[in-house]
Amino acid sequence: MEEENHELLLPLVEEENICLPLPINVVSKYWNVELSMDEAIEAAKKYSGFEGSVLIEGIDSAERSGLMCKIFHSSLTELKKIIDMGIPPIVILPGIPEITQHASVITGYNDEEKTILHYIQKGNQEGEQQEGAIPQEIFENEWAEEGKLLIVLTPSEIMSSIEFENASNNNSNLLCFVSEKQNILKNDSEALESLKQAVDLDPNNSTALNLLGAVMNKQNSPECIKHYEKCISINSRSFLSFNGLGNFYLKTNQFEKAEDCYSKAIEINPKRSARIYKNRAYLREKQNKNPDAKDDLKNYLKYYPRAPDRGMIEQAIREL
Repeated sequence: MEEENHELLLPLVEEENICLPLPINVVSKYWNVELSMDEAIEAAKKYSGFEGSVLIEGIDSAERSGLMCKIFHSSLTELKKIIDMGIPPIVILPGIPEITQHASVITGYNDEEKTILHYIQKGNQEGEQQEGAIPQEIFENEWAEEGKLLIVLTPSEIMSSIEFENASNNNSNLLCFVSEKQNILKNDSEALESLKQAVDLDPNNSTALNLLGAVMNKQNSPECIKHYEKCISINSRSFLSFNGLGNFYLKTNQFEKAEDCYSKAIEINPKRSARIYKNRAYLREKQNKNPDAKDDLKNYLKYYPRAPDRGMIEQAIREL
């Protein structure tokens, strides 16, 4: 590691699978642990049709191979400290332009340039790793949308030597990833049970509260409101909770409340979701706020230029 710019050299890895996501594979290889792609291919069969990645499957594979994992809400100071210990952390960040998340390996930081370096799945002509530099302020704001969730994967002897700021909610966070897996498999009752256990273990886990709100919202239960609101009280940058509340209020025809929640989400991250503009346009039109609705529809197309309903939206813009 180079002291002046705090960079870690990670192996160039191209193999990935929905059950062996790239960040898990990269960090495992960094520790000279080879995870079985054959196992991942076999495990992936039960997720037929799913296009994302199942992080908990990769974590389970790494733990079976002797690595230890901790998942917790962290800080930029702690992130840098972990990098300086020679450990490449994995962070959860918003997906753009839609509202899913993605995992990213952090390879270093540069305090002079105030940037955070991300692992990129491509090398240069010499086959070396390339990094994507993101301004530190942008990184921290986006990371905060996910509660500054951090995954540390190391050999057990290294893990036992680290003193984390807040790793006590590891089991609670682990259950959130288990619930995500159950949700993908459409095991709704198991997913709900995992989240309830996660909240029982840590009533202030903003990740668990948001996910529990989303499950209740899917069931059209007003119970979702209290979970979303508690998440927001802990993490005021929870885009997903504001968006979820907006969706619930929209479904229940509480247009003013829905507009307020959508507007707060957009203020947090105006580029994260195109659909949120379409939803806000609908309720603004219902409230006879046609100029505002028109602006929202334009933004919907700006952030989703290949929208399948583009023709209809363009017609609606002309008519507003």
